[in-house]
Amino acid sequence: MMPRFLLPTLSFLLVGASPAAEPLNPKWEEEISRIEQREKMEPLREVGVLFTGSSSIRRWATLAEDYPEVALINRGFGGSQISDLVAYFDRVVLPGKPSQIIIYSGTNDVNAGESPEQVLGDFATLCGMIERALPGTKIAFISCAPNPKRWPQQVDYEKMNAIAAAYCDRMGYDFIDVWAPMLGEDGQPSRDIYVEDKLHMNAAGYVMWKAIVAPYLTK
Repeated sequence: MMPRFLLPTLSFLLVGASPAAEPLNPKWEEEISRIEQREKMEPLREVGVLFTGSSSIRRWATLAEDYPEVALINRGFGGSQISDLVAYFDRVVLPGKPSQIIIYSGTNDVNAGESPEQVLGDFATLCGMIERALPGTKIAFISCAPNPKRWPQQVDYEKMNAIAAAYCDRMGYDFIDVWAPMLGEDGQPSRDIYVEDKLHMNAAGYVMWKAIVAPYLTK
C-alpha cells in the first residue's frame, strides 16, 4: 500500500505540472559555458543518452569508458539543483535531442532546506518540460545517495526517495535505487566508497554506480 504521506503530493503532481519560470543563477554561467565550449570542440554526434545533474554526475570521469557501446554525453554541473536544470533547460537538456535522460539531482536541494515535496515538484516540472520538448524520450532518476557528511538528513533523503520512486512508477519513468547498495552492513553509509570530504564518491563508488545504472541504459 502507498504510504499515506504520498497521497496529497502525488495527487497534486500527477495532474500535470506546468513549467515554472526559474531564475537563472549566474554562478552556473561559467560552468555551463565550459560545457558548451567543450562540446563545440568535439566531433558533432548524436546524443543518445544524456547524463545530467549535480556533482556526482559531473565527477563521473570514466562515464564514457564505462559504457563504450552507448552514445552518451555528460552535462553535470556540480552543486546544482533540479531548479537549475529547469532554468537552463534549453542549454543543458535540449541540445542533441537525447533519447534518454538520466538525472541525479535533488540532494543539494534538500540540503539547502527544501522539503522532499518541493524537490519532487521541481522534478515533475522538469519531466513535463522534457515530455513536451522531447516526446518519447525516456527519463530515469537516480535516487538520493547516502553519504557520511549528510547522514544527519537521512530521514529527508529517504522520504525524497520514497516519493520519487512512487512518482516515477506512476509516470512510467525509471527509478534507479543507489541508496540501499551504498549502505554498509551496519545500515550506515559505506565509508570505503567516498573521498576525503565524505560527500563525493571515489573510484570504487563509481564502479558500483556503473553496475547499478547499466541495466537501465538504452543502446
